[in-house]
Amino acid sequence: MRDHSSVTVRLVYLARLREAFASAGESLAWTREDEPTVAKLLDALRERGGAFRNELSTGRAVRVAVNHAVARPDDVVRDGDEVALFPPVTGG
Repeated sequence: MRDHSSVTVRLVYLARLREAFASAGESLAWTREDEPTVAKLLDALRERGGAFRNELSTGRAVRVAVNHAVARPDDVVRDGDEVALFPPVTGG
């Protein structure tokens, strides 16, 4: 029997994602059989379909920060983390 780890994270949607998802964020309780990572979290959001699948699909420019630090796909997400999703920002 596998141990199911459960995490609850605070998702924050910024810029165009806030508009596309019609939300500034949400609390997400998430259960996975293995270690939860940024990539697995994004996969779970894509599974919702609709705007989540479109905006988070391969080729779309989206960055992720965990607790205000830019995250990589293999970074672990822990219970209580804040996970922000946002498009890359360019300066001028």
